[in-house]
Amino acid sequence: MKDSYGRTIDYMRISITDRCNLRCRYCMPYGISSVVPEEILTLEEIQAVAMAGASLGIRHIKVTGGEPLTRKGCCKLIKMLKAVCGIEKVTITTNGICLSHFLESLAEAGIDGINISLDTTDRKRYQEITGTDGLRQVLTGLEQAVSKKIPVKINAVSAVWEEDSGQENDWLEVARLASRYPVDVRFIEMMPIGYGRNFKSLNHHEILERLLNEYPGTKKDEKVHGFGPAIYYQIPSFQGSIGFISAIHGKFCTGCNRIRITSQGYLKTCLCYEDGIDLRSILRAGQQNSLGNCLENGHWNWNYKDCPGDRKLQERLTAAISQAIRLKPKAHCFEQPQQMTEQHNMIDIGG
Repeated sequence: MKDSYGRTIDYMRISITDRCNLRCRYCMPYGISSVVPEEILTLEEIQAVAMAGASLGIRHIKVTGGEPLTRKGCCKLIKMLKAVCGIEKVTITTNGICLSHFLESLAEAGIDGINISLDTTDRKRYQEITGTDGLRQVLTGLEQAVSKKIPVKINAVSAVWEEDSGQENDWLEVARLASRYPVDVRFIEMMPIGYGRNFKSLNHHEILERLLNEYPGTKKDEKVHGFGPAIYYQIPSFQGSIGFISAIHGKFCTGCNRIRITSQGYLKTCLCYEDGIDLRSILRAGQQNSLGNCLENGHWNWNYKDCPGDRKLQERLTAAISQAIRLKPKAHCFEQPQQMTEQHNMIDIGG
């Protein structure tokens, strides 16, 4: 489906929990409370949203949190989403703490890719940022995922953690993970959302300039690496590429292809604004609806003769999602924070 500005919307990010086993300073520091489980979409409700999205042209789903692997049934959900007719890729973003434990189940569910959030390879700074001494667990999960030939990307938030902290060496070491492993490392500019407002984002133009000085043979990588807005560069002898997602200093709204579903079922079309549609109210308006019970040719499909209730629900969900996409704003306003209407923390929205 295309929005009112002619952009093809084919990518849906679905948060499945607002809980996390880390306490990152810019996302979910200590003292943040979580919603009660009853307010979170069930696995069947999430699958229902994915079905409606797929009917409108959604082809790629990213499962996020919070930390999605803390949600009971996460791997089961991956399998359910993979079974939705029209969905081509299902990937997950995780902090990696529990990745080793769930890796086999994720592989069995058919996961198409894993993004690991990792802002530093320095053990002390990792604990300062996340509140947990868990770097070794994350690196172990990374190594095991790579050994299983699962496509892996590293997501590193570009922020100034401390003044005069020697941080250039810090992010450079993160970039060098793409030398040690066949993974892409992406730097993501800190966005002024929630606690992120308290941190200064590093300018990606400066990081790229320093990388070019360190590795003079670096060239732009024109290969397709995924479905997001990252711009990639290839460093000689590196197994993976270095990507930049520059929401602040490289506004990419003209090519935005995504919508987001919060863990409570609120559909958002832009991080900047609170505008959206409450899909949970639609899903729960008729509790008699039986979700996810229609199987045809190996795919979950509402357009099945024995599921008239689900067919009506699909129509309502599809109409709501279609309306939201048509109202998707032209661009964010991060460069003018006073115009932002979104007041929730990132943990409430979904990473």
